[in-house]
Amino acid sequence: MSIFGSIVSAIFGTAKSVAAAVTGGSATAATAKPMTRAEVEAKIQDIADKSGRKDYNWKQSIVDLMKLLDLDSSLTARKQLAQELGYKGTLDGSAEMNTWLHQQVMAKLMETGGTVPDSLK
Repeated sequence: MSIFGSIVSAIFGTAKSVAAAVTGGSATAATAKPMTRAEVEAKIQDIADKSGRKDYNWKQSIVDLMKLLDLDSSLTARKQLAQELGYKGTLDGSAEMNTWLHQQVMAKLMETGGTVPDSLK
């Protein structure tokens, strides 16, 4: 599974169950309803609240978001995520790369409605 797929699964569960929950039955990623940033953040905040990990800056930090979700946040994992999402800059773990990653992950989560697009599986 892709790194992005792991993020989606950690937040929403499996893509199939998310698509079904969003549409009220069986569905594909193409029919999933986009979400607002507030809806995505509420899902992640629920994870933070239940885990007791309130000290993570997940709303701004890709590293903290990945740690909150119990995912590998190493430079290697972030490089892979950057490649999956089409980052064109230097894969060096810079603030620029990490900021871009966080913005893209949040945008993709909203856009896909909690499903993993075929291109990111």
